[in-house]
Amino acid sequence: MENVMFEHPRDQIVEIMQRIYGYGMTTTSGGNLSVLDSSGNIWISPASIDKGTLQRDDIVCMTSSGECIGRHRPSSEYPFHRAIYKHRPDIKAILHAHPPALVSFSVAGQIPNTSVHSTIKQVCGTVGYASYEVPGSEALGKSVSDAFAQGHSTILLENHGACCVGATLLRAFQRFETLDFCARLICSSIQLGKKPFYLSETDIEFNQVDRNLEFHPFIPDIRTSDEMELRYQMALLIRRAYKQKLFTSTEGTFAVRIDKESFLITPRDIDRGTLQAEDLVLVKGNAYENGKNISRATWFFKAIFEEQPEINSLIISNPPNIMGYAVSHETFDPRVIPESYILLREVPVFPYGTHFRNLDEVTKTISPRYPVILIQNDCLITSGSNLLQAFDRMEVAEYSAKATISAKALGGLKPITDAQIADLVKAFNLLP
Repeated sequence: MENVMFEHPRDQIVEIMQRIYGYGMTTTSGGNLSVLDSSGNIWISPASIDKGTLQRDDIVCMTSSGECIGRHRPSSEYPFHRAIYKHRPDIKAILHAHPPALVSFSVAGQIPNTSVHSTIKQVCGTVGYASYEVPGSEALGKSVSDAFAQGHSTILLENHGACCVGATLLRAFQRFETLDFCARLICSSIQLGKKPFYLSETDIEFNQVDRNLEFHPFIPDIRTSDEMELRYQMALLIRRAYKQKLFTSTEGTFAVRIDKESFLITPRDIDRGTLQAEDLVLVKGNAYENGKNISRATWFFKAIFEEQPEINSLIISNPPNIMGYAVSHETFDPRVIPESYILLREVPVFPYGTHFRNLDEVTKTISPRYPVILIQNDCLITSGSNLLQAFDRMEVAEYSAKATISAKALGGLKPITDAQIADLVKAFNLLP
């Protein structure tokens, strides 16, 4: 999906609509997508057709001369799609839908603060706001296109939802998905009873510094069976992480050792939802596979692997519930159920930027004794002796966080006691 050069607009729209509907970000009747092709035709999702079963033959083409080609009527929001393309020649794709978290902000008259996390602003850019008008009206088209004319690529529509644009439909979707993630982070934090902490521009810029300068490309001479099997299993788990809403299409990094000198890692700027085994990047010493886009976290994973020889797999992720704790700076208590404590242990928390400023403090902590750590306003890091163990810990951390957030609404968490923890340590031979 990253390379849409050979994919027909019909297929792009169907694939992204499937994601939006499957992700719970639109309803059977809600949402509309469009692509402007090189001939000036607008391909758009139809009106009054089930979004959960949308097929390529359902997509409507509105030609540059105004003719409607297709077996359905175009979306009722076609006027604002047409108006956006007219006012912003750089835009080639538009996405509009009503995910609950973003609707919450639109009906509250607020814009999510993208500074809640270190990479959201980079994906979404500035977020605009369009005043309410009747859906499908020319007045709504003017309101929305005026907001985009200010240079935004992402806007909220008052009492309506969100709209994102891009040079491709995938890029528009990534902005939409990331803004929804931002809204859910803020909502999770507020559910914990605390307003989120926000990063300064300096903090965000510090995160974007390239720390992979010591790495250089190389051409691998052989491909071992072990490497190919790890690629296959790792790609499966990355796509599963996306389906489980533990990764987004742009965020989530997985790494696994091949041997003492080399490991595989998720590349930068590859859609996690469609990632394939051949997309993964081989890193050997200070060299990475030629022709690949090395992950921004490669230096960090390498440092952990070097410090902790018993760790063979690592995941950096941003699941929205556990990240609610990370952005609220509220204490996450993993003593939820026995499985939570057995897999997660105490979950040490580090202030934002610790791994940049004091790398040893992080690499010496994450270990078989402390297999999961949290970095405020940044990420969850899970580790394991193999791929599945690190993945399992990521899932358990997110599900445990979701349970504890809900428990607050029920009167608070009643954690497993110290005596019960001691019994678990003994029964499961956990490291003291």
